Parts: sequence; structure tokens; C-alpha cells
Amino acid sequence: MPSIAQKAKKAAPKKVATKKSAAPKSSLKKAPAKKSAKKAVAKKAVKKAAPKKSAKKAIKKATTLSPAQKAVAQKKAAAAKVKAAAAAKAAKEREAKAKAKAVAAKAKAVAAARARKERDAKAKALAKEREVQRKAREKAAAEAKKQREIEAKRKAIEAEKARKQREIERRNLEELRREERREAEERKRLEALERKMHSKPYANDPAFLDELRGLLLETREATNQQIVVSESEASEMLVDRERLEYDDEDGSSVASDIQRDQLKDYASALRLKIDEIDVALARIDDGSYGRCDECYEPISKARLLAQLPVFTCVSCRASV
Repeated sequence: MPSIAQKAKKAAPKKVATKKSAAPKSSLKKAPAKKSAKKAVAKKAVKKAAPKKSAKKAIKKATTLSPAQKAVAQKKAAAAKVKAAAAAKAAKEREAKAKAKAVAAKAKAVAAARARKERDAKAKALAKEREVQRKAREKAAAEAKKQREIEAKRKAIEAEKARKQREIERRNLEELRREERREAEERKRLEALERKMHSKPYANDPAFLDELRGLLLETREATNQQIVVSESEASEMLVDRERLEYDDEDGSSVASDIQRDQLKDYASALRLKIDEIDVALARIDDGSYGRCDECYEPISKARLLAQLPVFTCVSCRASV
């Protein structure tokens, strides 16, 4: 039969084995938590006390044995004590290792928490920075859009101003061209008028001019005779009035004065006609007779022959 010491030896390793198997599981499962570490330390203290109690029971039993048995029992108790001390030492080492592991696990958990916190902070800072960048991009895009709208509006205003300026320049150019055309037409008209004013419509027909000259000279001579007759009649009427006494009651003296004035007016008109005939003769000499004084167009030969002298065409005479 096994002795009490042997039973204690067998019982002690089993408890230690349970400690070895229990410690890693608790450290693996609940290493980050403080409560799991405290429970493991308490269990290990209970397990340390168990070998000491079993050794005391063996010593008590050995006192009732024989000296040889006592020696053997003492040796066994000493060996058990040594083993228990070794087991306690091993348990203490395991406890220290478990504690170190718990501390390491705690440090690891703290480091992980710190790293997680840092990651969260970095992620938050990165998100914030991205949000700031997004807002900055949106603001820059809005500013760029606003600037583009302002630039487009400015370009539209400048284009409208340029279009209006081109339109003004085009109108001014058209007006200038119209003015130039009007001036050119006016110059042509004035040149044509100047040519008409100095034209000689019948200069190439000297026979017709000679015929007109003869007719004008005859008309001048006849007009002079009419002037002489009219003046002589007016003088005779004045002499008769001085020589004869008229009865003023019948108004004969007034009638005589009226007739004499009419004869004088007629003589004056005939003198004006002679002046016109002289002008016509002078124009025949330079070849310009037969040109209308109003439109500077040639007067028809029939009118020149019918009326002596004449200086306007039929249309201009009708419009006067």
C-alpha cells in the first residue's frame, strides 16, 4: 500500500498540473482585464497552501511509526517538502510569469487601445482634413465658377461694345460714302451746270446765228423808230396843252396827261427792249445766245425766231 507521503507526492503534482493548465487559459482568455488577473493570483495562493498541509499530515503520521519507518517517512517528508518548495517556487515563477504576462497583456491592451485611439484620432483628423479639403475644393470651384461667370459677362459686355462700335463705324462709313457720293454728284452737277453756264448751243451753226443777228438788228431799228414816234407824240401833246386852253370841267386835261405818261412809259419799255437786244447781239458775237438763263439748256430755234430777244426756254418761262 502506498504511504501517506507517496499519496501527498502524487496529489501535489496533480494540483500543480492543474495550475499549469489553468494559468495559461485564464491569461489567454482574460489577459486584458484586471479582475481575471486577481482571480488567478488567489487560486495560485490556495494551491501553494495545499502541499504544506499534506506534508504536516505526513509528519503527524510518521510520529506513530517505527524509527526506520520514521527515517523513511522523514526522508520522504523532506523530499516532499523539497518538492513542495520546488513546486511553490515553480508556482511562484509561474505566478510571476502569469503576472508578467498579465502585465504584458495589459500593456499590450493599453498599447492596442492607444493605437486604436491614435488610429481613430488619425482617421478623424484625416476625415476632418478631407472635409476641409472638400470644402476648400467646393469653395475654389464656386469661386472659379463665379470668376468664369464674371469673365464671361465681361467678355459679353466687351463683345457688345465692340459690336456697337463696329456698327457705329459701319454707319459712319456708310454716311461718309453717302456724303462722298452726294459731294461727287453735287460736283458733277456743278460741273455740268458750269459747262451749261458757259455752253454755246449754236456755236456750230453760224448761219443760224447770222440770221438771228439780222433779225435782232431789224427789231432794234424798228424799236428805235417806235421810241422816236412815242416821244414826239408825247412832246406834241405837251405843246398842245400849253398852247390851247382846255376846259377842266370835262376832264380833258387829265386825259391828256394820262396819255402822255403812257407814251413815256412805252418809250421806256422800248429802251429796255433795245438794251436786251444789245445783250443778245453781244451773246451772238461770243456764241452763247440761245442758252436759257435759268436751266442753261438750249432754247429751241422756233422760240428764238418767234420772240426777239428771248433768254429763257418755254418751261422756265412757264414756271416763273
